[in-house]
Amino acid sequence: MKKLPSKLKDKFEVNLDDTINSGQVFLWKKTNSKWYGINGKSILTLREKPDTKNKKQYDFFRFEDDFQEIKRKLSKDEVLRKAIERFPGMRILRQDPFQCYISFIVSSNSNKKRIKNGQVFFLFPEPERLANVSISDIAKCGLGYRSKYVKKAAIAVNDGTINFTKLKKQRYYDARDSLCQVFGIGKKVADCILLFSLDKLEAVPLDRWVLRILQKYYSREFEIKTKSITEKTYDELHEKTVDYFGEYAGYAQQFLFKNERESSEKKWLG
Repeated sequence: MKKLPSKLKDKFEVNLDDTINSGQVFLWKKTNSKWYGINGKSILTLREKPDTKNKKQYDFFRFEDDFQEIKRKLSKDEVLRKAIERFPGMRILRQDPFQCYISFIVSSNSNKKRIKNGQVFFLFPEPERLANVSISDIAKCGLGYRSKYVKKAAIAVNDGTINFTKLKKQRYYDARDSLCQVFGIGKKVADCILLFSLDKLEAVPLDRWVLRILQKYYSREFEIKTKSITEKTYDELHEKTVDYFGEYAGYAQQFLFKNERESSEKKWLG
């Protein structure tokens, strides 16, 4: 087999374990040397070297990104450089928007293992189906009080209030504001949806982990005085993060988040 030129190898660089186990996705399971997962209406079976000629995989891993240039720019920061050197193949994924949207609304419940023995798969339901099913039926999935969030979120997509194609075209703040109008979606969840499915690489999901990172490594640069993230401090921190890390702040956050979680030996998907 003819070897790829070094530049193409770099373009397609990916570490599956590091990418999938970085808090971006939930419905995935590793069996032997393969990862099996659901992405909307697709069942993906991934090996360590994804099929770059497969359009679904090409889009999923954002292989059109200039990954090496992104890492080069971010590596000007010493803390980020060390995180990137530790996880050089961790990529931002482009997920099915509706699945990503619902998954992060119920994220504290959605890390349960849904795939059994690598053989049985349940595709993610369509917006229309979730919009028309009863809250009690949704609750049977173990979602508790978030069942009503799922119902209302699905209705918003089904009736056109939320249109993912339009959100992709909108500017970051406009798209985030649109998502935050949906019952159950705050700024952090909106940023997860925007970063992991709607091509907004300036989205920076801010939670206690990221606040801890900023306080630990960047307290002088950011002059962080808050002990928690409020509505007001969220916007202030986001603006400072984008100003500092630039247009790929979403990638920066993900490398820092992955590094800190691994250093704390937190469990991921298996």
